[in-house]
Amino acid sequence: MKLVSYAIAGGEAFGRLDGDGIVELGTGPQALRRAIAHGMQAFEGPGLATRDPGGVELLPPVPDPGKIVCIGKNYKAHVAEAGHAAPPPFPSLFIRLTNTLVPHGGNLVRPALSDNFDFEGELALIIGRGGRHIAREDALGHIFGYAIFNDASVRDFQFKHSLAAGKNFFASGGFGPAITTADEVADPGRLSLRTRLNGATVQDATTADLIYDIPFIINYVSGFTPLEPGDVIATGTPEGVGFARKPPLWMKHGDTIEVEIETLGTLRNGVIDETSLSQS
Repeated sequence: MKLVSYAIAGGEAFGRLDGDGIVELGTGPQALRRAIAHGMQAFEGPGLATRDPGGVELLPPVPDPGKIVCIGKNYKAHVAEAGHAAPPPFPSLFIRLTNTLVPHGGNLVRPALSDNFDFEGELALIIGRGGRHIAREDALGHIFGYAIFNDASVRDFQFKHSLAAGKNFFASGGFGPAITTADEVADPGRLSLRTRLNGATVQDATTADLIYDIPFIINYVSGFTPLEPGDVIATGTPEGVGFARKPPLWMKHGDTIEVEIETLGTLRNGVIDETSLSQS
């Protein structure tokens, strides 16, 4: 099952992709998170209405997650290209703000303060059943579904100012296009991932190269904070990022960035300069 969130008059809604339509299943703030807490039965049945996918404005698949936890330095080859001799002894974590999220089809905003705007294709987990100190052997049962994330980073701010700043510029993180429910993903630890910039492949890997696998991540994150339905965990990016190239490869105004993950589909975003927003 694939689920999307989208804008409606006066608010937001979510629905199930069904053939050529969207079966609307709920409306209002946090409606999706409440439905996730009730399990898969909340997404079955005839729904409230049917909408044309071409006639809706997509939102991030979880528009208002309670938490967005990101894992850094979590692919072996990416650690090497970043100049580190060995993987980190523990997962490297940071938090994203909800106002950084950009849906499929929306534009990532390259900030006025920097041109060091980098791409990071990632697999994201959507928590279904919450908990604290979740055991590794139980972790996959706490996942509601999966989505695609582009943890786009402003590198000079990340390296010279702070990780929090570099990862949290407004409208910098692509997220979408849909939630693919966990029952459709046979093994999240063996999914191919490709990132394309203007059609050229810049990242090509599989989640089998994760240093800390998905059960470990859920166990670790739930150890310091309770996980709740609708929380999002981005699992890290593989090698090929722009800052590690010579010369560096940055996203710029007019670019198209795509992240494709096996079974989940393709997240596609344009890139615009922040200065163009004030001129429109």
